[in-house]
Amino acid sequence: MKAFILSNPKSVKDALQLLAVARDSKQAKAIQPLAGGQDLLTEMKEHLAEPDRLVNLKGIAELDYLRNLDGKVQIGALATLARMEKNNLLNEHARVLFEAAHSIASPQIRSVGTIGGNLNQRPRCLYYRLEEANCLKKGGKECFAYSGMNRYNAILGGGPSYIVHPSDLAPALIALDATVFIAGRTGPREMPLESYYKLPSVGDVRTETVREPDELLLSVSFQLPAPGTRSTYLKFKERESYDFALASVALVLGFDGDVIRHARLVLGGVAPVPWRVRAAEAALVGQKADTQTAEKAAELALAGAVPLSGNAFKIPLTKSLIVRAIRSLA
Repeated sequence: MKAFILSNPKSVKDALQLLAVARDSKQAKAIQPLAGGQDLLTEMKEHLAEPDRLVNLKGIAELDYLRNLDGKVQIGALATLARMEKNNLLNEHARVLFEAAHSIASPQIRSVGTIGGNLNQRPRCLYYRLEEANCLKKGGKECFAYSGMNRYNAILGGGPSYIVHPSDLAPALIALDATVFIAGRTGPREMPLESYYKLPSVGDVRTETVREPDELLLSVSFQLPAPGTRSTYLKFKERESYDFALASVALVLGFDGDVIRHARLVLGGVAPVPWRVRAAEAALVGQKADTQTAEKAAELALAGAVPLSGNAFKIPLTKSLIVRAIRSLA
């Protein structure tokens, strides 16, 4: 690991001032924020990231909270995954997020990993994580996964890079219609979490979000679902513990009796961004959550899938997860 300077700001203002130096000097990668460190420190050990300075956010108390303000849940960027999986409010009223947090890695990692870090983690593609491979995501000219080992790569929304976004919290939060609050030198801005992520075909292929180098993601918020709403998060992984999703489904359904009146369906592990499927959502509204309805929604959700040589199995796998998720909420 390359030697670096560690800065320990005590406020968001101080942290943003440190990050602004990188933008001014046109050395955006020279200074990077550090939250839980589960992903960034691994990248540094593998020489995928070599910052000159880390801005340690752990001492900023104003970013560590999970609260309910009149039905609006607000979560600071430094709130840990363990805090979310142990929260009774989420367990009872936003089960999709509760289950997503519980599905991540191990108890030890969840005790230090943060929501901000999870939403901003980098791709897990074999070639991106291989130090010697100068792939497209690292400034090279080719996505080696396209014609190489691509079992874990995208079947939806891919090209020119075929990464999949590794976050479990992102699909769950998008299914809850969450927004994120970002601050930088030009001032604060708020946006739907769905808009925070961008496809590789949009802008710089080396980045996954619209966050600028001198900005920080400060918080995430969402309204508690209305009465009659049920939700779940299903994840398929190769190992029972400490693994990322081959495919996942975040589902929120609002019921009037046994009829679906509201639906949000977001897929993980299959696209470069958390993949919301509006056609499937529309097909669910006004229907009962029976097997026929679930199978139709699953077909619509994967209608545009274009598998690579080694990951066609993700299509029936994801369809099966969708059907299971819908039926489980019936």
